[in-house]
Amino acid sequence: MPRGPKTPVFPFAAGLTKSLLESIEKVSTQFDVVVSTGSNFCVPPAAIAWIKRIPLVNIEDFGRFVKPSKTAFLLQPFSTITALQWEEQRTFLKGVVTGPLFPKPKLKPWNGGYILVTGGTYGHKLLFDTLAVSSLHNIVLQTGRVNPAPYMERHPEWKVFTVTDRFHETLAGAELVVTHFGSSTLLESVVYQKPVVLVPNPEWTRTTGVEDAKYMARKLNAVLVSEMNSKILVDAINEARKRKAPKLPNGAEKLAQLIMDL
Repeated sequence: MPRGPKTPVFPFAAGLTKSLLESIEKVSTQFDVVVSTGSNFCVPPAAIAWIKRIPLVNIEDFGRFVKPSKTAFLLQPFSTITALQWEEQRTFLKGVVTGPLFPKPKLKPWNGGYILVTGGTYGHKLLFDTLAVSSLHNIVLQTGRVNPAPYMERHPEWKVFTVTDRFHETLAGAELVVTHFGSSTLLESVVYQKPVVLVPNPEWTRTTGVEDAKYMARKLNAVLVSEMNSKILVDAINEARKRKAPKLPNGAEKLAQLIMDL
C-alpha cells in the first residue's frame, strides 16, 4: 500500500513506484476483469490493467457521501463500470448504483455481553485513551498498530489484541461496536446486526470526514461521537444500547452479476 492515513510524500512516491513495477508483472492478460476495491493501492494495478486493455471495475468507497475518493475519481475515466454504493454518490461520480457491498456472514450473531472497540489496521489512540479512563469493564479492544501494553496494564480485565484472523467471531458475539470510520467493521456490524458508536479519527485528514460520518450515522442508525471525552463516550454507548442496526439490501449480488456480464 503506497500511502496510509499519515504517510509523508517521499515514502508515498517510493511505495507508488514499487507498486507500479510489481503490477506490471502481476497484472497479466490472463485476467478477464480487474476490480478496484477503492484504496490507493488499487491505482497502479488498475492503470496496468487499462494499458493492457483488461476491463476495469471501479468501486467507490462505502463511506463517501460528500466528495469522491481520489482513487475512484482518478479511475472513473478508465473504468468499464464504476460501482456506487449509495444514491448520494451520483452527485460526484457517474456510475451504477449497486447498493452497499456487504460480506456474507460466516456464523449466526449472539450477544456475548461485551463491547467491541476497534481502530482498524492503524488503530485510534485518542479513542483508546479516552476509553481507558472510563469505568467500563466489559471491553474487547482491537488496537491495530497502537501499542496494546498500556491498556492491558491499566485494565487487566479487558481482552486486548492487535489483530486477529478470527475478527468476525469477536464481532458476531459483541453487544455493540465502537469503531472508527472504517468500512470493513461498519459493513460487518450491519451484517451481524450490531448497534454502532461511530468515532471518526481526527488525525486522519486524507480520508472520509465529519460530514461523511454524519451521513453514515443516519444510514446505520449509529451514535456519532465528534467530541472526545469519557462521559460523552459512555453516554454514546448507553444510547447505542437502545438502538437497532438497520437491515439494508446487499448490492454485492448485483455487482457480481454486472462483472459476470462483462
